[in-house]
Amino acid sequence: MEIEIATIGGYEEVGRQMTAVRAGDDVVIFDMGLNLSKVLLHDNVETEKLHSLDLIDMGAIPDDRVMSDLEGDVKAIVPTHGHLDHIGAISKLAHRYNAPIVASPFTIELVKQQIQGEEKFGVENDLMKMEAGETMQLSDEVELEFVNVTHSIIDAINPVVHTPEGAIVYGLDKRMDHSPVLGDPIDMKRFREIGREGPGVLAYIEDCTNAGRKGRTPSESVARRHLKDVLYSIQDYDGGIVATTFSSHIARVKSLVEFADDIGRTPVLLGRSMEKYSGTAERLNFVDFPEDMGMFGHRKSVDRTFKRIMKEGKENYLPIVTGHQGEPRAMLTRMGRGETPYQLQDGDKVVFSARVIPEPTNEGQRYQSERLLKMQGARIFDDVHVSGHLREEGHYEMLDALQPQHVIPAHQNMKGYAPYVDLCESQGYRLGRDLHATRNGNLIQLVD
Repeated sequence: MEIEIATIGGYEEVGRQMTAVRAGDDVVIFDMGLNLSKVLLHDNVETEKLHSLDLIDMGAIPDDRVMSDLEGDVKAIVPTHGHLDHIGAISKLAHRYNAPIVASPFTIELVKQQIQGEEKFGVENDLMKMEAGETMQLSDEVELEFVNVTHSIIDAINPVVHTPEGAIVYGLDKRMDHSPVLGDPIDMKRFREIGREGPGVLAYIEDCTNAGRKGRTPSESVARRHLKDVLYSIQDYDGGIVATTFSSHIARVKSLVEFADDIGRTPVLLGRSMEKYSGTAERLNFVDFPEDMGMFGHRKSVDRTFKRIMKEGKENYLPIVTGHQGEPRAMLTRMGRGETPYQLQDGDKVVFSARVIPEPTNEGQRYQSERLLKMQGARIFDDVHVSGHLREEGHYEMLDALQPQHVIPAHQNMKGYAPYVDLCESQGYRLGRDLHATRNGNLIQLVD
């Protein structure tokens, strides 16, 4: 059976992920993501109002023209998890393919919301839920499987396409978390089984984000303990404490909510994406928040909440807000500019339970946001966080578990590939033979 892989997006940057695998006449697309930093370079751009061609020219979503070179029928579009760099282009591109969108329950709900917000295309692809551990027959000889992984968002999976020539494992994005705060641990047992079943693993596509960092990525339970230590250490402060994290990081939001209560403050979630992700997770029973906890997304309701906090006393509340990357329109950025009723004062604490995504636009915005907060007297607690991506030891363990014939680095540019290429070569792979460092828009023929 001919096996071919199209590396469409995410092979020159972190963001706008999209990969297609052709097995005979069957094609599976993994991810359709957005590169948000490309959008943020343009003032007041609303992606839902833009045509896909404009966004492709902007470098914001994948250029999927290479799909016309794949001779087969798309049987499924499979987003691995709900981050925008993996689902943000579905509302712009999915309608081009006569195929269902297949994802885990939380992810499919976020995809549905993306599609409902679309203003240019009527995306009518069927939406199909599939749980981790389940399989779907795509044709007589090709099967799709979801393997549970742990990441900085709940309900993440690594999809596997089983073919007569071996399995193709799409390994974006994960860390090896054996004691997660929410959900099940990573299913390493299943990965080891896949590596040793039948013809084994033909190809492994891997996220290289932290490949140059030594050791292993800590568990989310480590971040929870760090966050607890920080908040308990400032519980006697009688002024304002504000926290920010990734809106999609439900486990981290859960910890913040619980520790707010422990230190005698009422938690309140503020910002559109905070309301979207946490509200969806609660509605689908992935998390149980206090019944009386406020969750507000629209600016007017957010400002009303800020006024209430100022009236009743900042010492009684823990606002958990958007803006950890310094996004121009996010809550924390507005607070730093003095554009909300919430007034920061000397000594107030701002806890960043997130790292800045290592990309120049984000780094610049985050720097500006922190400077604005400090100018108002805020004291910053930085990097109360653990990554959602594998470090060196995790990569060694995955290669040992899967023993793939071919490895394809992804989720980086050429510079970012280098540590992972070195790591793979130390395990016997050779660049240009069975280790394929590639670019957006290329085809890799694995089996003729």
